[in-house]
Amino acid sequence: MKQAERSPDARTFLVHGVAIPAPPLAAGLYVVATPIGNLGDVTLRALAVLAAADAILVEDTRVSRTLIARYGIATPLSLYHDHNAAAARPRALKRIAEGQALALISDAGTPLVSDPGFKLVAEAVAAGLHVTAAPGASAALAALTVAGLPTDRFFFEGFLPPRSAARRERINALAAIPGTLVIYEAPSRIAETLADLAEELGPRPAAVARELTKLHEEVRRGALEKLAAAYAEGEPPRGEIVVVVGPPQERAAVDAAALDAEIRAALKTLSVKDSAAAVAARHGLPRRQVYARALALAGAGHRPPSGGSLPR
Repeated sequence: MKQAERSPDARTFLVHGVAIPAPPLAAGLYVVATPIGNLGDVTLRALAVLAAADAILVEDTRVSRTLIARYGIATPLSLYHDHNAAAARPRALKRIAEGQALALISDAGTPLVSDPGFKLVAEAVAAGLHVTAAPGASAALAALTVAGLPTDRFFFEGFLPPRSAARRERINALAAIPGTLVIYEAPSRIAETLADLAEELGPRPAAVARELTKLHEEVRRGALEKLAAAYAEGEPPRGEIVVVVGPPQERAAVDAAALDAEIRAALKTLSVKDSAAAVAARHGLPRRQVYARALALAGAGHRPPSGGSLPR
């Protein structure tokens, strides 16, 4: 079926003041990446898709209009977010099935990365509708490329739980992943999250990337513990934050008997918590793991170990 009628003159975008006509689009859902901060990071293909589409699905019209206005795009905007998705999704799918081309964007970056677009794409695919991507900026990938940490394997976690107990439990579940971790976090929780990461993961290198591609871009690199201490001081930072944590170091298994001996020696002069922290730091082990053993030894009167080894 044909696209909804709209003047060809309206299907243009501006680049340095020059109006460029956008080629017509086949019916379908176009997943379009937009800049994460610097509006100059948008691709020419993204602009062409946004200009040629029959409508653009956006999270917040106030945010998206900044980009649309900058490039002189006249395509109408339609809201699609967490609170209206259940009602908006079937309407969008119906429009595509009737022959329209719809573009999906998020407030910033690549759609479906920590935003509500997944169900729309999944249902469009299930309905046999055409779905394609116009790739571009992503805060997760941008942070990964500037962190100075291994990029051959990485795991995108998104946002961790807001409460400390649940957050620590989730971090502990991530500890064994053999790759770099990429985490989004709110400025108000960054200090607590870094402290929990240091506590659960042990001494790993990390980077905190803030306001990427924007005027006040900042990337701070260092050991998790040092970054946690730095962000614990003063007021919480502002802006969008991505935390990148290096993978666990590959070391030989630690002999359980030798580890217990170190813990017993530490318990003679230190508390259970401080003993665990010292031994964990020495071997690069997660503190929770060593703390559990130190607690058991302290409560058992330092009984001899049963043998075996403690894997890393």
